[in-house]
Amino acid sequence: MGAVVPTLRSQIMADASELSRQLQAHQQRTFPPTSQKTIRLFTPAEAADFIGIHEGYLRQIVAEGHGPEPLPNGRRLYSVADIESLRRVLDEGGKGTPKYIRHRRAGEKLQIVSVMNFKGGSGKTTTSAHLAQYLALRGYRALAIDLDPQASLSALFGHQPELDVGDGETLYGAIRYDESRRHISEIVRETYTPGLHCVPGNLELMEFEHTTPKALAERTNNSMFFSRIGESLADIESAYDVVIIDCPPQLGFLTLSALCAATAVLITVHPQMLDVMSMSQFLTMTGDLLAVVENAGGSTEYDWMRYLVTRYEPNDGPQSQMAGFMRSIFGQRVLEHSMLKSTAISDAGLTKQTLYEVEKSAFTRGTYDRALESLTQVNGEIEGLIRSTWGRK
Repeated sequence: MGAVVPTLRSQIMADASELSRQLQAHQQRTFPPTSQKTIRLFTPAEAADFIGIHEGYLRQIVAEGHGPEPLPNGRRLYSVADIESLRRVLDEGGKGTPKYIRHRRAGEKLQIVSVMNFKGGSGKTTTSAHLAQYLALRGYRALAIDLDPQASLSALFGHQPELDVGDGETLYGAIRYDESRRHISEIVRETYTPGLHCVPGNLELMEFEHTTPKALAERTNNSMFFSRIGESLADIESAYDVVIIDCPPQLGFLTLSALCAATAVLITVHPQMLDVMSMSQFLTMTGDLLAVVENAGGSTEYDWMRYLVTRYEPNDGPQSQMAGFMRSIFGQRVLEHSMLKSTAISDAGLTKQTLYEVEKSAFTRGTYDRALESLTQVNGEIEGLIRSTWGRK
């Protein structure tokens, strides 16, 4: 008798099981059960940038008795709690509306930014993670939602989908159609970054793609699929200033629901011909599907939409041409700043860290500084769009 040839299904399932086992082993080695992810301490220059003041002014405030105690070498490093405390000191000493505690004010609506692209590898999850963390470090109350069943954003924030996320603990738990539906407040988790909460993801999210056609066919009294994320977020709206949704890299009911909940849309694109051609098809399909949603009573109003050029290599001629091509078509809808391709960002990702967490000493100074400057410029530009929507300078 010849050797038994496995079926495609059994081979895929066996490979999936072995890969999952090895990834869990790697996770245990990298982050043992007794360890917890933490956000690093920041230099005076970084702390001043997050607060929004000059470093000289920070030194003056610290000299008046505020801020952390100096280290034995005389230097000071600032925790996120130190930065938040200094914001309160500054606002208490000021007049009128708080300037440094950046929470929403009366009449300013919750900003929901859906980050999306049809093609993997566009830097979507990296963008979402760094944007959410940046906004928290800048003093906003941020919520990051992992809507991608692959759950890379969750892993970056310390929640391993195979180990730490159980049934009903993704956003699917809050938008499902049956009696097991949970209130979203039961699903939101704190992260190691003060001011940043998250809703993790895992493969359970795919259930929404499977159960929605049945709900549509049965025409039950449940609300339509495209309004369910927005309705869930409305229940916790007062707790946050900005929500960042990392969408799946395909057009399905989850992505359409995230688009209908969004007040803003950020589309990431790698500036190469095949990626831009793929995005052309993606935009066409998105437009067609949103037309169907509108006809069914869904809202597709938004405050802004922008394209972000990601993994950009300025010295690469074809990439520069493609970026220019996009700007010639979309004009100011392409963000002025691009996310540079950097070994600092990709290397940090190997240990499931963002650039705001990893120690600078792990890289050459020039590599780290260029990557951080790129991130800060992109995230600062998006922060400016959010503030503009609120009518702030």
